[in-house]
Amino acid sequence: MNSSNATEPSISELMQQHMDNLTKPVGSLGNLEQYALKLSEIQQRVPPSVGRKAVFVFAGDHGITEEKVSLYPREVTCQMVLNFIGGGAAINVLARHCGFDVSVVDAGVDADLRHAKIIDKKVARGTRNFLNEPAMSEEQLSTCLENGRALAEKAVREKYDLVALGDMGIGNTSSAAALLIASGFKPEDVVDRGTGISTEALDHKRQTIMQAVRRHTPFGSPRTILQRLGGFELCAIAGFILALRERGVACIIDGFPVSTAAYMAFSIDNSITSFIFAGHRSKVRGHARILEAMGMEPILDLGMRLGEGTGAVLGGQVVDLSAKLAGEMASFDSARVSRSEEIEENY
Repeated sequence: MNSSNATEPSISELMQQHMDNLTKPVGSLGNLEQYALKLSEIQQRVPPSVGRKAVFVFAGDHGITEEKVSLYPREVTCQMVLNFIGGGAAINVLARHCGFDVSVVDAGVDADLRHAKIIDKKVARGTRNFLNEPAMSEEQLSTCLENGRALAEKAVREKYDLVALGDMGIGNTSSAAALLIASGFKPEDVVDRGTGISTEALDHKRQTIMQAVRRHTPFGSPRTILQRLGGFELCAIAGFILALRERGVACIIDGFPVSTAAYMAFSIDNSITSFIFAGHRSKVRGHARILEAMGMEPILDLGMRLGEGTGAVLGGQVVDLSAKLAGEMASFDSARVSRSEEIEENY
């Protein structure tokens, strides 16, 4: 075949060639090479690079807390948002040392939060109690999804290469579990203690969630599930993820609530896994099942269950390091290092 008609190599092929030409045995960096390859495909450039990074922490309150499904009172959501903007939370410390900007989003906190450091996307002061009625109206769901889209566009405009997603919302593990059960997951696989409730309280939480799911069945679509059982912050996260498709920005998801939102986005558009990374595997029951359902392997497993985007930032830092290795290591030619004639496991 004439070379002028030959098929041009894909970004993936070019990136693989680039990685194999670096001064190391082929494949010796393990998963770091795979992260760099995926990032290259997302960015459509060889090698990939990471400049600006951000973590968006979405906060919202939940009407289901009226049923005593959480250890902490509802006002903790607002108190933690104030902690975020004051720089005193775990996410602030990790973001500061990993080079992530922190954006705090009020998606539906039950408080009057007016502060220059808070992005106001409040739909209402908390969802309704989904045990008795739909968590939100169809119009409110559309607003949440649109808010997520607008924030994703903001991330693109501000030229972030990596965005990590975090959550804050007392009661949101109940909402997340309900969303998953309505989507076909087994209750015993996804209902957990959340912030640390007792065994008796866990049984009550499970029964409350199951009663709510039965009340709202049948659903018909992921959107209907979100509208009847979701949280404002979870729906906004789903909208954010869906809007990043083909934007060249890598998205790092956090633990159980954020991954549930990602799963709902996945239920709408299976292609989202091409540009998202699972930052870590949470210790919360059900998180591993969500990742398995999306065919994703977590970057880290540190036994964490905090939320706030902490696992996403840590996992995102590993992705950043994979890009730096791909972009800064010398090649065999530039370093004048002899190549092996055969594939070897070690030098």
